Amino acid sequence: MSDDCQIEVPPSFTALHVDARSRLRIPLAELRQRYEWCEDMAQQLVERAQQVHHDLGVAQDQVIARIGAGLADPASQVDAAEAGWVLRRLAELLGWDWDEVAPPPDASDPQRPA
Repeated sequence: MSDDCQIEVPPSFTALHVDARSRLRIPLAELRQRYEWCEDMAQQLVERAQQVHHDLGVAQDQVIARIGAGLADPASQVDAAEAGWVLRRLAELLGWDWDEVAPPPDASDPQRPA
């Protein structure tokens, strides 16, 4: 059976859903669906993050912290690892240095992008 799916999930996202032996803990179709959800969320947050940063004068790290707090809400439909990935991806899309805007160590422990 061929896999005609065009979605290429980055290693940084796949790493969130593998066990110690690098086997997926969820079906591949679900991984792709979760990735699309998280990527879409990061893309949709770009404009809002820019508005808060530029229009309201909120520092980049505070913008990321506020969005992270929102992602911690169960209604966001992402777990802590995925929320961390979304924050990293958002920072990447905005061109913000992750080391400068990263949440404090007690926040979610996101995987570093590959």
